Amino acid sequence: MDNHQTKHVISISILLSAIIISNPTLASNGCDFPAIFNFGDSNSDTGGLSASIMETLSPFGMTFFKRPAGRFSDGRLIIDFIAQSIGLPFLHAYLDSLRANFSNGANFATAASTIRLPNTTIFQGGVSPFSLDVQWWQFTQFKSRSQLDYNQEGVFKELVPKKDYFSRALYTFDIGQNDLTAVNFLNMTKEEVATGITAILSDFTAVVKNVYGEGARSFWIHNTGPIGCLAYVLDPTPFTDAQIDDAGCAIPWNELAQHFNKKLNETIVQLRMDLPLAAFTYVDVYSVKYTLFSKAEKLGFKHPLIVCCGRGGKYNYSSSSRCGSTVVVNGTASIVGACNDPSVRINWDGVHYTEAANKWVFDQIVDGAFSDPPIPLKMACRKVAH
Repeated sequence: MDNHQTKHVISISILLSAIIISNPTLASNGCDFPAIFNFGDSNSDTGGLSASIMETLSPFGMTFFKRPAGRFSDGRLIIDFIAQSIGLPFLHAYLDSLRANFSNGANFATAASTIRLPNTTIFQGGVSPFSLDVQWWQFTQFKSRSQLDYNQEGVFKELVPKKDYFSRALYTFDIGQNDLTAVNFLNMTKEEVATGITAILSDFTAVVKNVYGEGARSFWIHNTGPIGCLAYVLDPTPFTDAQIDDAGCAIPWNELAQHFNKKLNETIVQLRMDLPLAAFTYVDVYSVKYTLFSKAEKLGFKHPLIVCCGRGGKYNYSSSSRCGSTVVVNGTASIVGACNDPSVRINWDGVHYTEAANKWVFDQIVDGAFSDPPIPLKMACRKVAH
């Protein structure tokens, strides 16, 4: 082979390499995600709400971090296991300025967040002001300002992502649960429910497209879990026997979650058509979490519906005596504490899961068994034809 032919082959190789890197359809090897950018609610909040509005107190964080770590659990969340599995550090919350290191991504998720803009504040029993729209605005600021800092060299260069990380990163979404529970969909007609969910997912679509417009190409999207199995839904509502399934979960609420998930899946199908260069992975965490509740004993868990960190009532849960709060009984103040062994429990505080439950769910979804398309997390940059 002469020098001209050699140069020609090298040029073709470089061109093909560039195409493979830029086109997720051709990425046949495992993805090299240098960063994660996460959007969501308390299921993936690693410190946003705690830093900005409502600090998490002991015994939150007791299992893994040995102290409150901004997470609404006794330990790690699914997003923590996702980061660990691809060799990245835990995501730092965008709203937490202390010890902030965003070199491998940022977490915009905030507990109590909804997809749509809220109409009541969290102090009125409403939801977080950091809805998905706001998280998107925060992301755009983060992207532009971080690059200004990066270009200044010095210490900032080590604390923010490189420019190309934004297009190569994994973008994760876990949000929607609070949209369903903040409004009483159960008292609506089928038409009203359909209209409400359509509006929610229209807002979701708009944000995803905006994030795509900033260069995102790899999306890992969780559906909503079986909210009818959680104590904060079960406790205040008088259900009839016919409304409770064999696992002890509220059928109407789970049917609502399943309806939302069906529409979310359809939304992602449409997004694949609208954004053909992106790789969308829809993850059915509902099925995994429901299996955990319905087969708890076989899987090594105990008392699946009973809260580990709580006080009072059938489910060891009361909205007025929540995990970590101070209660006064007969003139004596005490902290609402945790059960003896969170490692065999599913429900941490009535709303959220224990680290053990989060780890079990992650282990089921990481290899793609509950994904559409059925590809593992490490291949989530790969676009699969449908």
